[in-house]
Amino acid sequence: MPTNAKSLGIDLLSLGDRMVLVEEIWDSIAAESASLEVPQSHKEELDRRLADFDSDPHSGSSWEDVKNRLQK
Repeated sequence: MPTNAKSLGIDLLSLGDRMVLVEEIWDSIAAESASLEVPQSHKEELDRRLADFDSDPHSGSSWEDVKNRLQK
């Protein structure tokens, strides 16, 4: 049987209690994240992006440019 917020009673918690719960769940995931295997396709994509950067480190946008575009 699938588990959801209502079946666990999470929807009955206050907003503050749900935020604390989310933080605790995230912390528990982060504590075990080292045991997660990174898919080979992700490793290959990272290698490709690093190679692109190494070949032309000035080809991307600065953080300031990106931030300005997002704020428009």
